[in-house]
Amino acid sequence: MLTLNEAARIERCLRSATFADQWLVADSGSTDDTCQRAAALGADVHVFADWQGFAQQRNRLLPFIRTDYVLWLDADEVIPDSLRDEILALLQTRPEPFVGRIAWLEHAFGRPLTHFQRRGLPRLFPVAELVGFEGVVHEGPLLKRRLPVVELRAPLHHHSRETVYDSLRKLAQYTQLGAAKRAQRGQRGGVLRGLASASAMFIRLYVFRRGFTGGGAGFLFCLLIALECLFRYAALAYDRDHLETLAKR
Repeated sequence: MLTLNEAARIERCLRSATFADQWLVADSGSTDDTCQRAAALGADVHVFADWQGFAQQRNRLLPFIRTDYVLWLDADEVIPDSLRDEILALLQTRPEPFVGRIAWLEHAFGRPLTHFQRRGLPRLFPVAELVGFEGVVHEGPLLKRRLPVVELRAPLHHHSRETVYDSLRKLAQYTQLGAAKRAQRGQRGGVLRGLASASAMFIRLYVFRRGFTGGGAGFLFCLLIALECLFRYAALAYDRDHLETLAKR
């Protein structure tokens, strides 16, 4: 788990993972009591304040893993009992290595977006096959070989946007990260390109992935993600010389 000033959420997340044999936390230099709370619950906490990006922060924890499988979590996520039982059953019944893909049940502003179409991500990996993680943002695993992927039915509860204020801070963070990622690829930005990207994203989320079923919370959730698209291309055009300092999680 990666943390930075997650004192309000770290305990909820860790308590949902009590079935794990080991908790590993990579903290980016919290100024609240995130580390103390995690350590008090039994987590193995490592502080790496010299931020090098999301992937590198996870890679720094690899030498400390003592288990056969690793489950990648963020502090704004909670494992429900149904997912816990499914994970344990898989680990007990599948002798061959596999990757577990887990979908999110999004929670926005205190409301679960139950009918929002879920998107699965690889989250459970055999340690012996895991080389590391890569990516500026939305980092992913590097494996030694292609493994069978198991789609878990139960979702991971994702409390990504609990307040409007924190959502705007996340918007700024992901704007910078997304712009930096595209700058490395040599892409060009601009307001019109950003508007086109934002419009397409909003329609995709609000209409085709059924964000409209979430009422006002669903609208804000989809709008904020669409605004990331707008501002990342604006930042790519106007902030290109200031994208080197990566935002921390």
